[in-house]
Amino acid sequence: MNIRKKTFSKAGLKLLAASFFAVLSAYGQNRVEISLTDNWKFYRGENEKAYEKTYNDKAWKTVRVPHDWAISGPFDKEIDKQVVAITQNGETKPTEKTGRTGALPYTGEGWYRNAIAIPALKKGQRTLLVFDGAMSEPRVYLNGKLVGQWNYGYNSFYLDVTEQALPGQINSLAVHLSNRPKSSRWYPGAGLYRNVHLIIKDELSIEQWGVSITTPVIDAKLAKVNIKTKASGANIRLVTDIMDQQGKRLSSSTTDQRFAEEFDQNIAVADPKLWSPESPYLYTAVSKIYEGDVLKDEVKTRFGIREIRYEANKGFSLNGKVRKFKGVCLHHDLGPLGAAINTAALRRQLTILKDMGCDAIRSSHNMPSPEQLELCDEMGFMFLAESFDEWAKPKVENGYHLYFDTDAEKDVVNLVRANRNHPSIVMWSSGNEVPDQWGAEGVKRAKWLQDIFHREDPTRPVTVGMDQVKATMESGFGALLDVPGLNYRVHLYPEAYKTFPQGFILGSETASTVSSRGIYKFPVVKGKDKQYADLQSSSYDLEYCSWSNLPDDDFVLQDDMPWVIGEFVWTGFDYLGEPTPYDEMWPSRSSYFGICDLAGIPKDRYYLYRSRWNKEKSTLHILPHWNWEGREGETTPVFVYTNYDSAELFLNGKSMGIRKKNKETPQDRYRLMWNDVKYEPGTLKVVAYGADGKAVAEDKVITAGKPYKIVLEADRQEINADGKDISYITVSVVDKNGIPCPTASMPLKFKVSGTGVYKAACNGDATSLESFELPTMKLFSGKLVVLVQSTKQAGSIALQVTGAAVKSGLIKLRSTSN
Repeated sequence: MNIRKKTFSKAGLKLLAASFFAVLSAYGQNRVEISLTDNWKFYRGENEKAYEKTYNDKAWKTVRVPHDWAISGPFDKEIDKQVVAITQNGETKPTEKTGRTGALPYTGEGWYRNAIAIPALKKGQRTLLVFDGAMSEPRVYLNGKLVGQWNYGYNSFYLDVTEQALPGQINSLAVHLSNRPKSSRWYPGAGLYRNVHLIIKDELSIEQWGVSITTPVIDAKLAKVNIKTKASGANIRLVTDIMDQQGKRLSSSTTDQRFAEEFDQNIAVADPKLWSPESPYLYTAVSKIYEGDVLKDEVKTRFGIREIRYEANKGFSLNGKVRKFKGVCLHHDLGPLGAAINTAALRRQLTILKDMGCDAIRSSHNMPSPEQLELCDEMGFMFLAESFDEWAKPKVENGYHLYFDTDAEKDVVNLVRANRNHPSIVMWSSGNEVPDQWGAEGVKRAKWLQDIFHREDPTRPVTVGMDQVKATMESGFGALLDVPGLNYRVHLYPEAYKTFPQGFILGSETASTVSSRGIYKFPVVKGKDKQYADLQSSSYDLEYCSWSNLPDDDFVLQDDMPWVIGEFVWTGFDYLGEPTPYDEMWPSRSSYFGICDLAGIPKDRYYLYRSRWNKEKSTLHILPHWNWEGREGETTPVFVYTNYDSAELFLNGKSMGIRKKNKETPQDRYRLMWNDVKYEPGTLKVVAYGADGKAVAEDKVITAGKPYKIVLEADRQEINADGKDISYITVSVVDKNGIPCPTASMPLKFKVSGTGVYKAACNGDATSLESFELPTMKLFSGKLVVLVQSTKQAGSIALQVTGAAVKSGLIKLRSTSN
């Protein structure tokens, strides 16, 4: 329920209060949660009076939350320009880094205000404000009074504002945010970028994040579900029902006995359906608090029944089956949406990764959003939930080290308590490449943090992404961790395995191969830190950084070393900021590391991972494109990514020979390569052969003619009319024969009509300074993506895309009300 500001008469307020109580009644008379989404007023800059209850914010911009104030741009070389040496990359001399944090205006101060109507509460009810994340240093005011504050922008926190709330009146809510320059190594976003909630509940109620569910005993016939519940008030009774995925009650438990201030119930579930990436089955625990026969509170908690184990010389097992993590690291930004959380955008990312065969996500290097974890629970992804990029020693001048000593424990507590019931989470991470890896103090901090995680959650292990592997072997830092995580350093895996006592190694961050979608460089040679005049990287997937490696190097370790328990590739998608290997070269402003580009379009590398990870579907992908005017007769190598062991290449019907995978080099083991092909326009075709030598699949690329028409393809043609949902439309150009034009770079214009709005566009070019939010953009390597968002009105939506000298494209969508 959203409340429009300054439009309530007394009669209107009474109606509003009545509607609140109607909802309260539906929730068992005493609990309701309202997402505070609409009618926020926003001001960018300093304002000494904006916290006041009667402050006039009429002239401020009206926005919806989640909101990222910086993503609108413009890109600017001078924004947060950092003159630093990135020590974790091996740099020793400071140099100017212009796009390190995305070159978007995230720094400075901002204010958000909203008017919320709180009904006249029954005696003893309480009012809470919950923030899923606010970037950063939020200071929260209610009716002109400071009611709470937090420092870490990635963490959830809540405030009990019962004493400051004015029941039966319009309440003034103001939030001040401040982002310091040189406070991040990537684009952090800015503002109320995650959801804000208002909770009204009875004084006799379950505490916020007060339900903890574990499954300590599991076998084929029975699972024991342990549920610990913290609740306030005396003389109360707890009834807990366990429901299956269809809402059928399976079992129930009632108790009025508390131990150490919490209820402790063990509830049996017969014939349990176990949660896994392949079968992400979810149960729901319905917890009800009674005073006598009066229902006072009700909370629903989704959970999964699953068992995780980490064992020496055996590795990681889920539900008794040994497996290796096929994971990717994800930054929190959503490309053209910035940091503002959006469920449709997250679902699209996970859908793309699922088809690749990915089964695990690492939230790097920050605490995840509730929406991301809920989707991972539903769609079947294991999750490594990370916490910090800094401890007490700095990486950047104004980073988390400023708060570590005072805030780290409460930040970990909130992370765990808010998220511990997600079955997807199988591991916590207390840090990433922290400079504290050196010396005795760092060892003490690692143990201190790990002990906090263990106290709050004894069921999951803790890791740290370590890049200073030699130092952690010498100091004991790596030995004390539950799970030793290595970031890169593939040459040190065997030594680390022998030195550390755990009996296994996790590739907590791997590869960091760089590429630009659809861009290919000649000659084709393996190399590190390669740079080109156009500030792009080659999609032959042979370029990496001085401190990183190629995917094939990790594949060898995963396949040959049983004590390596999996990997998390850097990264699943390109992200804003950190434009290595062009950190010092403008206008590069986003990463090249992604398996998919910033628009979410898969790069060639996607199919290399898919060929190894997706065991359910075949993969056969050929590269490069075959439009090379001016390279006639020149050597133009052809690579094929496939799950098949052999294939034959044909150019205009002539065989270029059969290639078979072999172990001569890591690349020969996982790729099929024809390195001596001479370019001539026409048709390049690959035929894959099965184990019996028979042809089983084929793929081809054809030289395209001049661009002729625009083609549109939506990821979903029906979306929800909730004002939030988004359809992603991939835009490409084909010639008169329908052949994609892979080098097209023409500017296009977008127009949305009907019950939808144009939200953004992105072409995946890390050097583009075009605004995401203006309805025009150039194609990059023949493609871009347009985001069309629903309104709250159901109906038809149309997107028209036009460009010079090509036929326009039109696609129709539909939005529906639930």
